[in-house]
Amino acid sequence: MGEQLSTQMDSNVNVVNRTGGSGVVGHQAMVDAEPDGQTIGLVTVEIGMMHHQGLTDISGEDLTAISQMNEDGAGITVAADAEWETAEELLTYIEEHPGEVTASGTGQGGIWHLALLGMLLDNDLPVDAVNFVPSEGAAPALQELVAGGIDMTTNALGESKTMLDSDRAKALGVMGSERDPAFPDVETLQEQTGSDYSMSVWRGIAGPKDMDATVVEELECHLGLIAESDSFNDFMTDSGLGVKYANAEDFQALMAEDDAKKGEVMEEAGLAK
Repeated sequence: MGEQLSTQMDSNVNVVNRTGGSGVVGHQAMVDAEPDGQTIGLVTVEIGMMHHQGLTDISGEDLTAISQMNEDGAGITVAADAEWETAEELLTYIEEHPGEVTASGTGQGGIWHLALLGMLLDNDLPVDAVNFVPSEGAAPALQELVAGGIDMTTNALGESKTMLDSDRAKALGVMGSERDPAFPDVETLQEQTGSDYSMSVWRGIAGPKDMDATVVEELECHLGLIAESDSFNDFMTDSGLGVKYANAEDFQALMAEDDAKKGEVMEEAGLAK
């Protein structure tokens, strides 16, 4: 996105990675910047989770949304030789054998842990019906899955692509509102169980609060063109990521709705502080 913005705007767009604090540092840098359009950033789904966890006071209300660029539903992945063929079969097994299934995919309280907890709660199962083992991310969790150390992961299907393509794992379902275009044969939970529960990770571009509307409109236009470009879509496909574009108004609404939804799940699961 930075490279294409540079070309379209005929101006340097410098990308600076600000890591730390489970995303707090990078998002805080966006919040603290001058609202002159010179500083924008990649806001992630964690903006609606961090303050519920007591990590920060900031939320999407402290940012000016510009454009949503991505969305990936949580997938349900198991080893290729697992006994379950659908998410419905897995949920039935969990209900009948509480505490026997072990899952991973992210750190404690991370987005994919939250996806698992929300799915359990939505199916009237206790949050401890599945044992959760924290990991440094999807890659080590998937390695543990194929090695037989855990039974399932709940990360995005794109993150499981290598394992799925090599037939070392199989996808039982996806927690998105619709099927993942990169995995069209994988049914949603709604298709399998009738549940409308969904949990996704998303990314988009935002800036400090109170940015000038004309600046937002210009950036929104550029980002819309990027979202439609072949180069961006090819890059996202190669990276195992989905493209989902929304304009500034819809993206701001998404941040607020998602914040409330994830806060409710975290409260029920005992992760909120």
